[in-house]
Formats: sequence, structure tokens, C-alpha cells
Amino acid sequence: MIQTDILIIGAGPVGLFTVFEAGLLKLRCHLIDALPQPGGQLSEIYPKKPIYDIPGYPSVLAGELVDNLMEQIKTFEPGFTLGERAETIEKQEDGTFKVTTNRGTEHQAPVVAIAGGLGSFEPRKPPISNLADFEDNGVEYIIRDPEFYRNKRVVVAGGGDSALDWTIFLADVASEVTLVHRRSGFRGALDSVEKVENLAEQNKIQLIKEAQVTGLQGNGKLEGVTISHKKEGEIIKETDHFVPLFGLSPKLGPIGDWGLEIEKNAIIVDTFDYSTNIPGIFAIGDVNTYPGKLKLILCGFHEATLMCQSAYKIVHPDKKLSFKYTTVTGVPGFDS
Repeated sequence: MIQTDILIIGAGPVGLFTVFEAGLLKLRCHLIDALPQPGGQLSEIYPKKPIYDIPGYPSVLAGELVDNLMEQIKTFEPGFTLGERAETIEKQEDGTFKVTTNRGTEHQAPVVAIAGGLGSFEPRKPPISNLADFEDNGVEYIIRDPEFYRNKRVVVAGGGDSALDWTIFLADVASEVTLVHRRSGFRGALDSVEKVENLAEQNKIQLIKEAQVTGLQGNGKLEGVTISHKKEGEIIKETDHFVPLFGLSPKLGPIGDWGLEIEKNAIIVDTFDYSTNIPGIFAIGDVNTYPGKLKLILCGFHEATLMCQSAYKIVHPDKKLSFKYTTVTGVPGFDS
């Protein structure tokens, strides 16, 4: 039985930062994650993707951010159960929770913080009849290493942040980049939209709006795509890679059966401290929902910080918490 103060379900960026905030309060943490390494989506899906909204970093690669978070929490010596999925939870007679993984590993803690991000997920795929024929032969749903596309022709499809960000990044990597979006407007960050529009005006990328990729051509390996344009009809474009970035289809998995209040595949929380309807269980990061929710890493960091304040009161109900600024007290910034 692994015992700790805060059991964190999910070792993504928000889960990792929770270790730091808890460490400032001298609370021990242990993390469970189904992936074989810490970092969540940042490590598994897009380690080379630049992130632009982390304070103090004009731009930081996702994998680099994970490395920095791991370095930041090293002094607090968190425990990890990796490659295992949190399966069941039981309330014990002493008020603590016992969480058992799909491999039978048991964990016990008075506080459980669910930081599972989007949960388990799979990419949303476009309805193209022969799509599966070219998977891993020119069709990729995730960009793990942009160098893979060095001096190649790439067609990206989508209108969200991932499609915009990767189009901007690949403009300096690939020999040719085309972004196809079915609408006239984008749903991503306004700054990214402006950058993409500027790249198109400078002829550094080709931007095709109000269109969809509806067909793929090639003999065992992708050689071209059919683009159905609202006004111009069908366009045949030669390419080496087609990357549809339509987001991920999330599922909570076993956590959805834990008796938590759920709305649209997300856990409802109280914004005072991101507590759930079960006392002692909190939900932070993309896994939760509340009025005005923004699914941003920096918002998850804020949620983790407030959550730890209430977690301390559960772990140490007889102690008074006196939090001091780390700029004044150093690390850990704690006095009780």
C-alpha cells in the first residue's frame, strides 16, 4: 500500500505543478498516470510543439516545459505509479481514500486530486473512405517531431489552435505547407490567426478556406489529396503528408464511475478550491468544468495552487496554515 498526503491522478503539467505547490506546504504527493512517462499529452502527443502562454516564456517546447516542471519538483521527491490506470476508489473508515489501479497497485491518501486532463482520448478523424489505407503512410493525426516534415510537402486540416500553431511552426520546416479549413473564420487564438493570415499573404503558406479534404491518392504511400472547395469545386493537390488536426475525443474512463458530478465529460467543481461533490476529492485542469472555464495550462496551475490550500486543512486539521511568498521565504515558502 502506497501512502501519501495528496494522491494525484494524472502526471501532466497540472499534476506536476501540484507537487510543487503541495511541497511548499510540506505535503507529500504521489502521482498515478496510465502513460509510461510524466508529462501527459505534452510528452506523449506533441513534445516538440511550442507553447506561447506560459508566463515568463515567450515560447517553450512542450517537452522542455515538462523537463522544467520535473526539475522544479525534484526537491520534494514525489512518487510515481506510471503505466497504470486509476481504476477504483473506496472511502476508508478513517476518512482516507484507497485508489487501486488496473494492475492492482493500492494507494491511500486523505486527499485525491484528479488532474487527468482530457482523460483517455483518440484523435477525431475526417470522414474519408480510404483514410485508414494511408495511416502511417502519409497520414498522421499527431505531430510528435516536426523534423519528420523537414523539406516535405504538408497539408494540414483544421481551424483550432493546434492546426494554426503547427502551420506557423512548419512554415519554416516543410518545403510547402497548406492549411485547409472548412469555414471562413478560425476558432483559435487571435494572434495565431493573424500570423497564419500574414504567412499566407507573404506566400509562405497556402491557405484554403471554406474547403475540406475529401479524398486521398497514392499507391501504398500518400501522393496527393482531393480538396473540395465551396466555390471552386475539386482541387487535386500533390503532397507527402496529410495531418488532420480536429482535436481529441476525450473519455473520463473509470473516473466517470466514481460518483462524481459530471457534465459533458468533465467534473463539476466549486471554484473556491476546485472541490468536487465528494469531500476530499478535487479536480483541476482540463478534467473539470465550471462557469467561465478556460482549458489552458496556466489556468490549471492556478487551480492547483488554490486546491492545495484546502488540501492542507484536510491533511492537518489541527494546524494553522500561514502561507508566505516564496520570494520572501525561499523554497519551501511555509511557516506553521
